[in-house]
Amino acid sequence: MKIAQIAPLAERCPPRLYGGTERIVSYLTEELVRQGHDVTLFASGDSMTSARLVPCCDMALRLNPEVVDPLPYHMMMLEQVRRRADEFDVLHFHIDLLHYPMISGFADKVVTTLHGRLDLPDLAPFYAMFRDYPLVSISDDQRRPMPPVNWAGTIHHGLPRDILPFTPHPQGGYLAFLGRISPEKRPDRAIEIAARAGMPLKMAAKIDKADQAYWDEVIGPMVARHPNVEFIGEINEHQKAEFLGNAQALLFPIDWPEPFGLVMIEAMACGTPVIAFRCGSVPEVIDNGVSGFVVRDMDAAVDAVGRLGELDRAKVRKTFESRFTVERMANDYVALYRELPHMRRNMLRSAGIASVMGQNGGHQIHHA
Repeated sequence: MKIAQIAPLAERCPPRLYGGTERIVSYLTEELVRQGHDVTLFASGDSMTSARLVPCCDMALRLNPEVVDPLPYHMMMLEQVRRRADEFDVLHFHIDLLHYPMISGFADKVVTTLHGRLDLPDLAPFYAMFRDYPLVSISDDQRRPMPPVNWAGTIHHGLPRDILPFTPHPQGGYLAFLGRISPEKRPDRAIEIAARAGMPLKMAAKIDKADQAYWDEVIGPMVARHPNVEFIGEINEHQKAEFLGNAQALLFPIDWPEPFGLVMIEAMACGTPVIAFRCGSVPEVIDNGVSGFVVRDMDAAVDAVGRLGELDRAKVRKTFESRFTVERMANDYVALYRELPHMRRNMLRSAGIASVMGQNGGHQIHHA
């Protein structure tokens, strides 16, 4: 198949530091290439890929100090996609809703994976207007706020099997928090859980401009008051393996409808169990009592820290391997691509030609 992957431009593919959507687009793209598909990636110019790269800006927009407004760059990317749409069997968008007004001429070969939260009030009327275009959710829970739309499937994220090595014997003796410093991620809960459990906490997280006040007024002072807490800042992929692998557990004390939570399966790949609050996708991702503990409140979270010895890190890793590898994710997407109307017509056309050739071939052999 000739497949176009259209990524957001905030981060490169894969991101240098924090970034979930672009990381998944990168993993999917590389696996599709490995499986023999002809893949073109529309992404930032500093992206690293074995696919054919169409650079849509010089570098990741979030890390470019000269960029004030990301929208013009995404509009220019979409114009490049529109001009080349006839080249592809499948166009897979990962940019939420920006492309919808321009795809009516080739909508039969378009699929869109929604990576963000869908409970914002402005989204319902938009998706109600474009209800026929096929959508992929990254968890079943992500779908709950949406009006009736054309769900093509739920496809959980996956990681390359060896990108984060299994660590059977962690050396750190600490709890980990990895992600963004933002109110919905509840780093304040992570600090309180660690303090009540009498455990060190290491926090590797980015602080967006929108969350700077939250850090200055809430989390920064909490970190300063707790000598058991170490704030590291953003980390890269190499640092992530050591950070997660040597942790006793990942704390995921969220307070919002998390669409997926990539960090949970990153921890699982290392064999590190996850203590997560029952919100959003958490019950779909964590097998309670196997790959971690799903809890409802702070008391249960603190109690779960004391129960980490009940979990087998090898089973945590096995859960990752059975459910959350990039091979499984890519195979799910390929199966979905084949169900798109454009691909189904092509397959039926090919099958019809093959059938005719088979009949003609049999006739010739008979007379031979």
